[in-house]
Amino acid sequence: MRYVAPARGAVDPQVFGRMPLAAWREHARLVEGRDWPSIDALNAARPAGMHERFVAQTRELLADGLHYEQRIAEHGAIATRERNWHDLFNALAWLRHCALKRALNARQVAEIARMGTRQRSRAQCALTHFDEAGVVVALRNPALLALWNAHDWHGLFWREREAWFDGRIHVEVFGHALLEHALTPAQLLVGKALVVAGPRLSPGEVLEACAQAIGNGDVLGDPLELRPLPLAGVPGWHPDNEQEAFVREAACFRPVRAGRSYPPPLAGG
Repeated sequence: MRYVAPARGAVDPQVFGRMPLAAWREHARLVEGRDWPSIDALNAARPAGMHERFVAQTRELLADGLHYEQRIAEHGAIATRERNWHDLFNALAWLRHCALKRALNARQVAEIARMGTRQRSRAQCALTHFDEAGVVVALRNPALLALWNAHDWHGLFWREREAWFDGRIHVEVFGHALLEHALTPAQLLVGKALVVAGPRLSPGEVLEACAQAIGNGDVLGDPLELRPLPLAGVPGWHPDNEQEAFVREAACFRPVRAGRSYPPPLAGG
């Protein structure tokens, strides 16, 4: 069933103080409160060096016949529906993760040139999945990877619970659809992860490694490259995960399919 976001006035304000939305508090004035931000307000929030601009998605804009991704690449125009949660969170992803967004856009445009606009390649599907539901994971302890490979969720989220507090593993939500779904606390969020492994990773290095790998075509050639990560298991991200039974029984903690395997993490510092 397609997710329908709540009306702005119906959102419980407490969700903005919970993860993953709590990590985006620098943009609180854009997402909290009664009034929707204007396109001008989004553009005013752009960081230095971001030349792309948000433009209202209107019939007149769409009359140019360009694909959404082509319009960004050729004109720097990010078509944005006003008063729309999905597009607002997409704008926030651009504001924080411009390099990742540009890398995805460049790959999408290259695939459109190769495939045309009527067909979608496996790479396009992977790029879209990451754009919508992606998370970037910094893995400083490779021993945790075996648990993740096996979908040993009890091990990853319960037996190794301290790893999420002491920095051995860290997750950054990138996908704007995940942020939109987080408006409804009952949602059991599952991210689609790119992983960067290394003993001394800074957040900037992790994001740079992902952007470079995407831009080079080293990753996201197929949706099956992405690792599922049930975000509801991350300590502090769902109220029920303080109970061991939740990690064993909740529907989001699925076993690994027979024969399923994942590519190795990207190498970091």
